[in-house]
Amino acid sequence: MAAVLRESDVLSSRPAEPWLSLVGLGEDGSAGLSREALTVLNEAEIVFGGDRHIALVGKVPGELRPWPQPFRNALPQILKERGRKVCVLATSDPFHYGIGNSLSRAIPAEEMRIIPQLSSFSMACARMRWPQEECALVSLHGRTLYRIVPHLQPEARILALSWDETTPRAVAELMTARGMGASRIVVMESLGGPQERIRETRADAFALDNVVPLNLIAIEVAATHDSRILPLAPGLDEEWFAHDGQITKSEIRAITLSALAPRGGELLWDVGAGSGSVAVEWCQRHVRNRAVAFEAKPERAERIKRNKLELGGLSVEVVGEAPAGFVGREAPDAVFIGGGLTEEGLFDAAWAALKPGGRLVANVVTIEGEAKLAALHAEHGGSLRRISIDRLAPVGGKHGWRPAMPVTQWRVEKP
Repeated sequence: MAAVLRESDVLSSRPAEPWLSLVGLGEDGSAGLSREALTVLNEAEIVFGGDRHIALVGKVPGELRPWPQPFRNALPQILKERGRKVCVLATSDPFHYGIGNSLSRAIPAEEMRIIPQLSSFSMACARMRWPQEECALVSLHGRTLYRIVPHLQPEARILALSWDETTPRAVAELMTARGMGASRIVVMESLGGPQERIRETRADAFALDNVVPLNLIAIEVAATHDSRILPLAPGLDEEWFAHDGQITKSEIRAITLSALAPRGGELLWDVGAGSGSVAVEWCQRHVRNRAVAFEAKPERAERIKRNKLELGGLSVEVVGEAPAGFVGREAPDAVFIGGGLTEEGLFDAAWAALKPGGRLVANVVTIEGEAKLAALHAEHGGSLRRISIDRLAPVGGKHGWRPAMPVTQWRVEKP
């Protein structure tokens, strides 16, 4: 006879009080800890932390365990000690680009005690006299330098956590290359500790040496008319993108993005991506947006990778041919088919993968493509429209309107 698991049995198996304490640690080490933090540190049977954290706290009554390599093995080791008194050391505020998020996904809230410190961002704002709510907060730690690109707007104030001692110079060179060399850069090293140091320079005159790996950069952007500042409206001019002519034109792209109606945290499939312009601009709309760009030609796939870095669309994943590449992928919230609609089975595979309630937008310029759209519209409904754009062009010594190929666009929502 099978045993019946009662709710009281489950509840009784849980620790009566938090067994794991997550303690934020500043550069002043144990000296900066509160009485509560010192108590849990001294009562802990096991103390996990990075080499720097362990050096900062020095000797403790419990067993010191440095983070394993690779770091992904840390969580199983912590969970193995469930029920014992465990202390995890983290840098400053564990829930600001810290380990807190990973732990909270695996351990119930009632089993954890959180004792944070001031974050590096908070201390930087205090040093700079900047209101934190008016600053862009970015982590470049373990991430690409290009994460900063969307935040480079006129007079913007940016606080960026560095990856290492090379990051401040790399940021200064990136900004100078984009025409923002007059920007103010303040490098803050070992904030909150006895070795704290703050130095200031212009981006185009960066000559600071002996920067310590643990640093934060405060940036005040100075831009001119010629600076490479990303416009905030959709439909970037084609000159922003590396392309071979296979690109959704700026006006059409703006209308297409409107039809796709991106919302925060959604996933787009950009099928027949070409330059990846739609996928990149989809990701520009919100920091949590993601896109998969399906492009079979290797040279175009490489251009997409360049474009996503240069234009801050970092969450674009580039894969090969469609529809073969659809298999096993996360279902999209929206699909854009910019090429290949007439290929046998492509629409059916995209439609099957699309989430219920998701949006599909397809653009075509050929008679064959229009015939396919007409048939799909008759079967699935949605809306059809033809978009025509004329641009001024020289005609001898005068000027006239030169029409681009009209684009027929179909938009449909999956029931």
